[in-house]
Amino acid sequence: MAVFSDLFPVRKRELSSAVAHYIAGVLDRESMISAVESLCESASFVPGDRVQTLRGSTAGRVVKILEDGRVVWVPRGTGTELICLPESLRKVSAV
Repeated sequence: MAVFSDLFPVRKRELSSAVAHYIAGVLDRESMISAVESLCESASFVPGDRVQTLRGSTAGRVVKILEDGRVVWVPRGTGTELICLPESLRKVSAV
């Protein structure tokens, strides 16, 4: 994991989990590679980006970026605005 030492702890934990699931045979190789690549991307967002939490439990879109770098986003199906650090979200490609 020294290779990933520059990642934020929350991303490093998710990356470790993906690799461990692959080693255990629970996750196929392509899914593991996709997860690792996604977690290694820089956490930079612009309004309108589709995002999801690192665990994939909630998805939505970015509304704005605050001056201090935090991200304001709205989960799909709600009007509630949430604020979080960019490291806790990842971009989702449009389907």
